[in-house]
Amino acid sequence: MSDAEAPSFRRAVVALNGGPSDERIVRLLAQNARLTKAELIAVHVVEIDWTLPLDSDLASRSEEIQRVLDAAEAVAEAYKITLEPVLLQARDVGAAIVDEAVERGADLLVVGLPYRKRFGGEFAIGRTIPYVLKHAPCEVWVVREPIPAEIPHVATAGIGGKEQR
Repeated sequence: MSDAEAPSFRRAVVALNGGPSDERIVRLLAQNARLTKAELIAVHVVEIDWTLPLDSDLASRSEEIQRVLDAAEAVAEAYKITLEPVLLQARDVGAAIVDEAVERGADLLVVGLPYRKRFGGEFAIGRTIPYVLKHAPCEVWVVREPIPAEIPHVATAGIGGKEQR
């Protein structure tokens, strides 16, 4: 894509979920942000159960959280882009992401969508992305992970030594 065709944004909030889509999203945004010197804010939300106080101690999960934020910073650094890591605790991930985009005056909000299937084979989008799409005051990009490679069907020997599929 040429510079003229590159998407333009000045401040993007990137929602990190700790999954494989994080690196893909940060890389995509860093490539585009480099062209326009845009600001990137990486947000990782830890959802706090309603049975716990909202200011619960995250010490037991701090290594995992730090890994998510450090990985995003490392990708941005490779592109010589500054990325501000933000850790939030909230009851609802979608609402926290949208609130952060509003507070930051973001003109782009990016979320990753893991490729998941529910029991029964239906593709599952979850509840965070529909909330973000409905409530975000800015442009939203949803970056879906590729469909995982299917495990090839293995023929098995049946009665009488013939293959069955």
